[in-house]
Amino acid sequence: MEITPGNIMLIVAILLFFSVLVGKAGSKYGMPALLAFLGIGMVAGVDGFGLQFDSAVQAEFIGMISLCIILFSGGLDTDFKKIKPVLAPGLVLATLGVLVTTVLTGVFIHEMMRVLLPEFAFGWAESLLLAAIMSSTDSASVFSILNSSGVGLKQRLKPTLELESGSNDPMAYLLVILLISVIESGEALTGKLFFDSALTLVMQLGVGVAAGFAIGYATVKIVNAINSSNEFLYPVMVIACCFFAFTLTGLCGGNSYLAVYVAGLVVGNSKLALKRTIATFFGGFTWLVQIIMFLTLGLLVNPHELLVIIVPGVLLGVLMILIARPVAVFLCMAPFRQFSFKAKAYVSWVGLRGAVPIIFATYALMSPQVVHARFMFNIVFFITILSLLIQGTTVNTMAKWLGLDEVVDKKIFNVELPEEIDAVMHEQTITASDLADEMFLSEMTIPEQTLVIFIKRGDKYIVPKGNTRIYIGDKLLLISDKEKLAKA
Repeated sequence: MEITPGNIMLIVAILLFFSVLVGKAGSKYGMPALLAFLGIGMVAGVDGFGLQFDSAVQAEFIGMISLCIILFSGGLDTDFKKIKPVLAPGLVLATLGVLVTTVLTGVFIHEMMRVLLPEFAFGWAESLLLAAIMSSTDSASVFSILNSSGVGLKQRLKPTLELESGSNDPMAYLLVILLISVIESGEALTGKLFFDSALTLVMQLGVGVAAGFAIGYATVKIVNAINSSNEFLYPVMVIACCFFAFTLTGLCGGNSYLAVYVAGLVVGNSKLALKRTIATFFGGFTWLVQIIMFLTLGLLVNPHELLVIIVPGVLLGVLMILIARPVAVFLCMAPFRQFSFKAKAYVSWVGLRGAVPIIFATYALMSPQVVHARFMFNIVFFITILSLLIQGTTVNTMAKWLGLDEVVDKKIFNVELPEEIDAVMHEQTITASDLADEMFLSEMTIPEQTLVIFIKRGDKYIVPKGNTRIYIGDKLLLISDKEKLAKA
């Protein structure tokens, strides 16, 4: 069926509707929602219900906008205090880890294709290009699966994985663009070329970080100065600043994806007017763009073309999961003694592939000089599905098996105060050691400058008074002065 202006809204509504339903049902049984979105796109495509979409340019544009929002939102939700202790290992994984993965995978691809599919035998530049496309972990997949898993991780593994996935795209992007330019120009892979590329990487990372910090701080100043009675204007302004970070950084020669992540990190860790409204908006908006991005990429692939690459795809996927990724991780994390062997093994396992490699593969599709670009795209798509099926569905299982999972206290009341109020909300569950059963609230010992705001007992919420009885198992919402609580 051809997409026309008359039916596009109905098609979009149907795709979004079933994506949410299938994603919710899949997550109940441990299947990543993002895999479900890819599947819906494939079913709706030419080999399914017949929707025709074959524009790599449009897919790349949709992916670029989506990743911009996803990375900014990822930075917005990241507590800098948590990632500060793991900055060094996270950044080493995001740079050297990507390079090591590319080299190991590229060598395997070069030799494997000559044996299994001689008609698709790649030269060194093409082999390394395919490896570079798949070299970075995907921020959308990692953020989505870790945040929805509900499982805590020991040894600061969650911030390490989020930092790596949010900041390793620049290295992979540079390698992809470099290798495509080498193929298009016919240049040889010389030492001078690698030296120039290293300088370009340093410049892109430096400009990206500097631009991200500058635009992030400017965003905070602008948003706090709006002083509007319409709270819905604040998220709109933040989106505008997010797009500024992406485009202006690119114009200055920096890496745009790194800039938006850093800008989101700055905004999320600053005092910001209506921060909760902004965070809530970006939470829903991020899921929307993720669904649209994965649906689009699912539509772009022709499932019947995947049959020819099943054998090399499985071999390559196994190599990346069991050899290339672990070697890169253990090599990069060797100097960091705070991570145990099991922690390094877990980081090796959660090297999820997702939308980013597929989007990078569209760059190859748009270049006429890249031989067998469609075959590359299909390989990347197959590896992504394999990664989400094998690794994405076992994130929690592997953490438990390695003994790295921990209980996370879930918020019952989900209430937060505005940034400008110098107080903090916290929750407490009453246990036998806290009081004698059926004690009055006025008889409880609580810190100075602390008030009990709500009591949750079963499904009931109670506004407490001094003569309210407190029972073991009650959940209390308290508000305290920050300074007094810190001293307590």
